[in-house]
Amino acid sequence: MADTLVTPINDSFLDFDVLATLDPINFAVTGESHYAKMVREARHQRRLFDGRLTDWIVVRNRLSELGSRNKRLVGEGLTELAKRMGFRWLEGFAERLVYREFFPRGLTALDDLDKVTLGMRPNRSHVTAREEVIALLNALHLPLSENGKRHAAARAQWYSVREEPLQLHEVVA
Repeated sequence: MADTLVTPINDSFLDFDVLATLDPINFAVTGESHYAKMVREARHQRRLFDGRLTDWIVVRNRLSELGSRNKRLVGEGLTELAKRMGFRWLEGFAERLVYREFFPRGLTALDDLDKVTLGMRPNRSHVTAREEVIALLNALHLPLSENGKRHAAARAQWYSVREEPLQLHEVVA
């Protein structure tokens, strides 16, 4: 019943295999795989239920900064399959060490990135990761419900009143 389905895939044929079957010689899409069939059926059931469409977005992740034959072939396969299945695909996040650095601290690229939260001054990698996440969010064109708008306004108000970031003892208490 989702309005939007985001399917992240790593930029490899191993992940692509959940979407489509390929000819091993020329890499042409020969059919839909199990996940794509499941999504097709779910989208069909949604249309039968309320006449609305589910926006399906496939996001390529862990992209190499360098061009490669594999990267090109996966992109061509996604383009071909998108025409058949009616999804759109976007290039997501590059393979960046900084994303791994965020995880143990419980951070994302959208958090306040300062010396207190990071344990060091933010650098160009932190800024680039944030820009990449914001660009993907903008490209998704996700609708914001009234409930989501209220949450966003409340969060913005809370942060505007708050003078300093939460300290660990405040989170635990």
